[in-house]
Amino acid sequence: MPQAGAATQAAAPVAAPDNVAAPEKPSLLGLNRPELAAALARIGVPEKQLRMRVTQLWHWIYVRGFTDFENMTNVSKELRQKLADAYTLARPELVVEQISVDGTRKWLMRFPPRGAGRPVEIETVYIPEEGRGTLCVSSQVGCTLTCSFCHTGTQMLVRNLTSEEIIAQIMVARDRLGDFPEIDTPQGAIVPSEGRLVSNVVMMGMGEPLYNFEEVKKALLIASDGEGLSLSKRRITLSTSGVVPGIQRTGDEIGCMLAISLHAVRDELRNELVPINKKYPLKELMDACRNYPGLSNAKRITFEYVMLKGVNDSLEDAKELVRLLKGIPAKINLIPFNPWPGTKYECSDWEQIEVFADYVNRAGYASPIRTPRGRDIFAACGQLKSESERLKRSERDRLEAAAKG
Repeated sequence: MPQAGAATQAAAPVAAPDNVAAPEKPSLLGLNRPELAAALARIGVPEKQLRMRVTQLWHWIYVRGFTDFENMTNVSKELRQKLADAYTLARPELVVEQISVDGTRKWLMRFPPRGAGRPVEIETVYIPEEGRGTLCVSSQVGCTLTCSFCHTGTQMLVRNLTSEEIIAQIMVARDRLGDFPEIDTPQGAIVPSEGRLVSNVVMMGMGEPLYNFEEVKKALLIASDGEGLSLSKRRITLSTSGVVPGIQRTGDEIGCMLAISLHAVRDELRNELVPINKKYPLKELMDACRNYPGLSNAKRITFEYVMLKGVNDSLEDAKELVRLLKGIPAKINLIPFNPWPGTKYECSDWEQIEVFADYVNRAGYASPIRTPRGRDIFAACGQLKSESERLKRSERDRLEAAAKG
């Protein structure tokens, strides 16, 4: 249960702590075990010690959440100094933390340019519920998909995030919530009453994860490593708008749960709402879902369906949805539309959402209506957006050259 009294918090920015801005030294965050071993070899760790040292560091980084090599007490003082001289575990700059009246938290994080010309920013959201805490993680700065109902889609793609930057979002959330052994949970925070505070991770933030597959894969395999962050693959969900070639790979190479941003049951409408449908139409998408590795009643695909008034919320749409998903072990999340400045859409009337949900439920599909969360801080589904903008190539080159000089 959430802690009593926490819901009275005002929905206003909370001053972020002083953080170390992105350093020049390479980070060990986001490296898989072979890459971490290679990093240690570069500073002179003998080959016969590499496996042991990787295990030690992995524990300090991902189980204990340490950011200072000096505190890693089972590592020799000499090696600790070498690590500190060559590498960092610093978190990204935390620009703003916002806390909703319902306990939802949104963090604006700043990362180095890495080809973008100037530092970039992304948003990450934490949603506390009874029995679990879900972290909504971003995979890109901006997005290429231009889904017409999504605020993030109004921002051009600036660049992909690295595995370090994806994992860093989980680390910052656990830092801020007190989800590492030696960190206290903030007074009055709304969090699960027992167990891990970040128990679930969903790749549903900014960007299309399957357009950044390799970095997302690396990060999620680190997150699910049993000797580190140790998140069950059943508690990691990758959400895609329908990049069909990446769906099979997700099942084969990551093995996490799958969510599809569906939102329409006819190609003509989905072409407008989710333009990637023009490249991968519904038949191809449904075939990929039916063939998802490990699919079963115990491992169902979640279909996300935003409820848009007079657009996709009719009883006929509900009937077509049931026909479309026939034979696929599935759960349908019905999402009341979260308005954002400039949108042309409205949220379906609550009575109509209930009619839609009742039909789908009676057809045998779980179809919960998602409770809107974090609306007062623009942290709800489809509302994430940063101020990072894509620069012209000439401007990026000039700024990168100035930074190096």
